[in-house]
Amino acid sequence: MQKYKIPPIQLLIVMVFSCNSALVTLADLNNEVLVQFYSQLLGQEPQPYIPHVYAEFHLDGLKLGIFKPKHFNSSEFTNQDKTGMSICLEVHNLEAAIEHFTMLGYPPRGEILIASHGREIYAFDPAGNRLILHQS
Repeated sequence: MQKYKIPPIQLLIVMVFSCNSALVTLADLNNEVLVQFYSQLLGQEPQPYIPHVYAEFHLDGLKLGIFKPKHFNSSEFTNQDKTGMSICLEVHNLEAAIEHFTMLGYPPRGEILIASHGREIYAFDPAGNRLILHQS
């Protein structure tokens, strides 16, 4: 009869992930097109801003970074159609937000939808990233 050796009980060490803040970043493959778009959309200049490298916009509860991918990994950021990610922008007046997007040359698509949390409509930035304009 064979005897099986049972290994001693090992201590389980739990590491805690600690995160101080978070930001959403978007790749700008088209020479600062997104930086210009979000500057006009949000009515603010990016801070910090390193031309053709990185720009950051600050909203209540969100930091939005726009970066230029390095040439060796830029292919990772092309053909990203139909991702599950959206940037949801809560607005005070949905109709005014629709008008603002339209004046920027990016009118929202479709009709205003009634969701469980209020009214919303989808818009897209110049790179095709989905923006959900939402009013409670």
